[in-house]
Amino acid sequence: MSSRWNARPCVTALACAALLAGCTVGPDHRRPEMPASGGYSPRPLPESTASAPVAGGEPQRFVSARDIRADWWTLFESKPLDAVVRKAFAANPTVESAQAALRIAQENVRAQRGFFFPSVQASYSPARTKIAGNLGGNSPGVQGNGTVISTTANTPASEGGSAPFNAPVIYNFHTAQLTVGYAPDVFGGNRRQVEALEAQAAYQQLQLEATYLTLAANVVAAAIQEASLRQQIATTRAIVEIDTQSVALLQRQLKAGYASRLDLAVQENALAQASQLLPPLEKQFEQNRNLLRALTGGVQDVELPESFELASLALPRELPLSLPSQLVSQRPDVRAAEEQLHAASAQVGVAIANRLPQFSIDATWGGAASRFGQMFWDSGRFFSLAANVTQPLFDGGVLKHRQRAAEEALRQADAQYRSTVITAFQNVADSLQAIHADARSLAAAVELERTTHTSMELIRRQLGKGYVDRLALLNAEQAHHQAMLALSQAQATRLGDTAALFQALGGGWWNRGGGEITGSRP
Repeated sequence: MSSRWNARPCVTALACAALLAGCTVGPDHRRPEMPASGGYSPRPLPESTASAPVAGGEPQRFVSARDIRADWWTLFESKPLDAVVRKAFAANPTVESAQAALRIAQENVRAQRGFFFPSVQASYSPARTKIAGNLGGNSPGVQGNGTVISTTANTPASEGGSAPFNAPVIYNFHTAQLTVGYAPDVFGGNRRQVEALEAQAAYQQLQLEATYLTLAANVVAAAIQEASLRQQIATTRAIVEIDTQSVALLQRQLKAGYASRLDLAVQENALAQASQLLPPLEKQFEQNRNLLRALTGGVQDVELPESFELASLALPRELPLSLPSQLVSQRPDVRAAEEQLHAASAQVGVAIANRLPQFSIDATWGGAASRFGQMFWDSGRFFSLAANVTQPLFDGGVLKHRQRAAEEALRQADAQYRSTVITAFQNVADSLQAIHADARSLAAAVELERTTHTSMELIRRQLGKGYVDRLALLNAEQAHHQAMLALSQAQATRLGDTAALFQALGGGWWNRGGGEITGSRP
């Protein structure tokens, strides 16, 4: 029988492994088909909103399929607003947290890719050993330089020897070796795991974009709220001042006998009601300022220099309106849900691969000797090469049920994706309906303000001619200020719902390149 090594079986095995390496079990990810949708309402919506003869009452026109600016908040034409948004991007901890989460996911992908390559380890082990004489035969034996390391058997006492019968041995020994291990990805389990982790990294990237979008939307909403509250506080204070004058006037009339106690009580009640409105408004204003400081990453004992007035916020005249098919690709939450679906799909492949045979190849090469410099002499070198195939036969159903769990997770992710898409369509539809309704509400508020102003001016003229008393004018002024209060609220609501539309459409994050907005994107 020849002792020559036959390479044919090894070559055949390697060829089979190479062919199988192209096999990847499990489903390939495909974006789910969504119901055909051409718009956001069962009935066609007007291409523009109603208008009103007041600042910020211009009609807004919807431009279908228009792209969205990355810095969409600049359309409100407020430098303080732009400054606060940029401060929030630079200093808000949620951005830093999302960036760190993205880097973690990216590093996990790189780590998993390492399993495509062999693992190589080097080790060196020096030892000093004493073997009892009674354990003879366990010593290293003859070394490469001819020395013998072994226990000693002394001459028995009956033959003139002396105790102990066997002598121990003490020796040093050095072992150095290189170990190589490789697990061929025959059925694509590792490829699917990398695919899942890449999907998670893409998910974290989209979560970062969603963080920017949400942060910008929150800052814009807080700025509009501040402007609205500032106007409401000023108007409410004017109403309180008018009611105070009315009470004082009725008190004088009551003393003179021209007014009844009931008239005075009614006016005092109106003053109390108006005064009651101020503390909640002032509380909301201060809490809103606290929110702005928090959004920009600031502390609460340092004032934010930027402030906001309704007159300083312009209403965007042209609004983008993405098609439903575009919205699915634009919204970061929808895209993130799709990446979660992708990861779940890949995990099904991982679970299937774990039930199939597992292959591994291990090799060791090194040297061992009693002296360091002799480890790699011919007498000290050694090697081993082993291949292993493992097929699970019985594990109590662990792998089978893990596969089923992965398949159910895929169904769950699919349902969550479709739910996210449906919610995205609803958000846009709600914003469009709100913008149209806001325009009509603003027009009605303008008309109410106009009529109360006309009434106030007529009563003022009558007062000048002596036809009415001062109290009638004060009541007219109070009604006019109430109308102004409703007008400011309508203006703020229109601005807020316009910002909500930009958020619902995805905010234009795909147009931000190179980090020119944040200056800190990874």
